[in-house]
Amino acid sequence: MPSVVKINVLAVPAEQREVLERRFASRAGAVEGSDGFEWFELLRPLEGTDQYLVYTRWRDEEAFQAWMEGPMKAAHQGGQAGQAGGAGHGGEGERPKPAATGSTLWSFEVVQQASPK
Repeated sequence: MPSVVKINVLAVPAEQREVLERRFASRAGAVEGSDGFEWFELLRPLEGTDQYLVYTRWRDEEAFQAWMEGPMKAAHQGGQAGQAGGAGHGGEGERPKPAATGSTLWSFEVVQQASPK
């Protein structure tokens, strides 16, 4: 069965870029121990867009869904920004507002891949 790739596209205003990157850095290791997790990359835009790409690869859709319903949900309770972008439902006062102004999740199946020889 081929791996699945999830790319979360986060719209991040220039003044929030450092905040977003800092939040991801502080969560280092949060996904690596999840069953079925294969790869993570946070991609910073270089030109022409304000969209960061959060790339994760999973053994299968079930592994991704299990992470979404467990560890990811717990990490984002209250609408914090980060891997899922956060919804930002204020009210608690203590929670930081999301760094991203929007997010879209793209899903792909790995059909071909190559690594250096």
